[in-house]
Amino acid sequence: MKYTNSIEIALPREKVAQLLADPAQLPKWLRSMVLHEPVNGIHGQLGTKSRVVMQSGKRKIECTETITRRDPADLHGIPKETVVHFDREIVGPGMWSIVRDRLTEANPETTLWEQESEYRFSGLLMRLVGLLMPSAFRKQSQQHMQDFKAFAEQGKDVREGKD
Repeated sequence: MKYTNSIEIALPREKVAQLLADPAQLPKWLRSMVLHEPVNGIHGQLGTKSRVVMQSGKRKIECTETITRRDPADLHGIPKETVVHFDREIVGPGMWSIVRDRLTEANPETTLWEQESEYRFSGLLMRLVGLLMPSAFRKQSQQHMQDFKAFAEQGKDVREGKD
């Protein structure tokens, strides 16, 4: 299953890239994240493997994330025409995924964030989930992007209001 989502963020591309790459900011906009810790390498850097724990309802899902592309490596002073690429592979029980993020300068104060996602499933249950609920994956990805936009532009934290 493959799909692409996109959203415009009213911030310069360099600022968006820095916020997306900052591990301290993840819990503020990635609502299902319980834990994201590098097990080898430095968070966000090419080749880094991280243990990621997500929660869906009462179910916790543990995955391994590997950064497969980060271009350019340095986010400071990026030329206007440069597209920022940040790709990661995610492997978990019955699931393999690759997520490719592209940040393009729409204008000096606005960034277009395009996210291409691909999922492959193994095992009967996960294959059924993939076949019966493909729109749920797309909607969840779009929700994460909308949450990031609200956080980046307005400082909204998805944890606010939770017990």
